[in-house]
Formats: sequence, structure tokens, C-alpha cells
Amino acid sequence: MSDALQFLMSGLVVGSIYGLIGVGFTCIYNVTGIVNFAQGDFAMVGAMSAIALNVAGVPLWLAILLAIVITSVVAVLIERTAIQPVRGDVMRGIIVTIGVGVVLQGLAAIIWGTDAQPMPAFSGEKLIHLLGATVMPQSLWVIGIGILAMGGLDLLFRRTYLGQMFRACAMNPFAARLVGMKVETMSLVGFVMSGALGAIAGIVVAPIALTQYDSGLQLGIKGFVACIVGGFGGPVGAALGGLVLGVLEAFSAGYVSSGYKNAIAFALLLGFLLFRPGGLLGDYDRVRA
Repeated sequence: MSDALQFLMSGLVVGSIYGLIGVGFTCIYNVTGIVNFAQGDFAMVGAMSAIALNVAGVPLWLAILLAIVITSVVAVLIERTAIQPVRGDVMRGIIVTIGVGVVLQGLAAIIWGTDAQPMPAFSGEKLIHLLGATVMPQSLWVIGIGILAMGGLDLLFRRTYLGQMFRACAMNPFAARLVGMKVETMSLVGFVMSGALGAIAGIVVAPIALTQYDSGLQLGIKGFVACIVGGFGGPVGAALGGLVLGVLEAFSAGYVSSGYKNAIAFALLLGFLLFRPGGLLGDYDRVRA
């Protein structure tokens, strides 16, 4: 029983990480209709920037804030230089984001090197014992920030005028322009939010797992699978899909073999694409209505 609880807690923590990345996907998708495969690399840039600033002597809290700003600026530059020229062509936009991810990994290797780097925990490293399971204090940060990000974005997309504008720009940019919406501005705001969320995800995960130039690749893949499992376009679906994926990975690694960990993600991806492409929560528009 204690082993099962430990696997469950580990799965919830890992699933919250995947969910955070998945929630970042929804910011851009709900504005442009593009799946941003560089989302995991935003997390890498945020974490590596915070680590580098902290090593240089900047207090951790200030390093984190500056890293979020840096990643948001990177997202703005990407939107202006790479996404804007292909706006309106979703397929080309997706291909561009894949290329952007490769470029970010190359630049990170040049700037910060290829060695994995640690980051101090936010609240120390004294283990917390809960009902026979053991968790790190940083794990609670991951879960808490994941809940806040999911809840905040869900309220934004469902209950605010800005969220409705985001959705309108994604569904019909031409009609949105006719009623006075600035589609280009909405796209820029979406990328800033996505960059900031990616940075937050990478930073909050960094004290648990070492970060290096290519660590965003796997995070991006798992975040994408989380969106597919939960239902693409909704932050609640992305978070739910992340938790499902994380828990299944934890139990398969614990009871079967850690070698099947990545296979679980691809099996879920293929299964949902074939039999339930709308994900567990279905289409976000129907859920919202």
C-alpha cells in the first residue's frame, strides 16, 4: 500500500509538470490555432536563465523574475520574426515552431554549455512524510503552481472578454478583424503568456531534475501528449491529461519496468488520436458552452 501511495504521489508531481507544459500549449493554440512545439524549449530557456543568473550572484527570487522576463522577450522575438510571416498557414506555423525549438537548443548549448546544471530548491530539501509516502517540498510547489496556472487560464478563457477575443482570433481571424480586434496583438500576447508559463514550468521543475540544453525536448513531447489525452485547447484538459500520463508512467515504472516509461506516452498518444481525438474532456468549445 505504501508503495502504491508513493507511486501515486510521484505520478501526481510528474503529471503536474506535464500539465504545466500542456497549459502553456493552450495559450498559443487558443490565439493562433498553432501547436507550439517549442513550448518545452521555453521551459529550458527559463530554467537555464534562472540558474545562470543565480550562479552569477543574483538572488534566487530576482533571478526567477528576470528569467521569466527573458523567456517572454524570446517568445516575442519568435512571434515577430518567425510566426508572423506565416500567419494564416497553420501547417507552416507548426513546422516553424519545430525549427525554432532546434535553434533554441543550439543557442542554449553555445551559451550555457551541454552540462546538466542544478538549481536550489525554493523551500529547502527536507523530505515530507505523508501517509507513508515521501515527497520533496519542491514537489508541493510544482503541484500548487500547476493548479494556479490551470485555474487562472481556465477563468481567463471562459469568463473574460480577453479570453473570448483570443478564441475569436483563433477561430476566424478575418471576422475578428472586421469587428475591430487586433489579431496581431492578440497573437503577441498569447506568445508572451506562453513564454512566461513555459519559463515558470521550467524553473519550478529545475530543483527536482537537472536542466540542460536539450531537456525541453522531452518536456515538450510529454506536454503535447497531455493536451491530446485531456483535450486540446482547454487548460483543464491539459492539466488532467498531464496527471493521467504522469500517474500511468509512475505505476508502470514501479510495477513493470522504467524502460516502458516513454512507451506509455506514445501508446496514449496513438490510442487517443485513433479512438478519441477530442481527448477525455472532448472539444473545448462544447465544454465551455
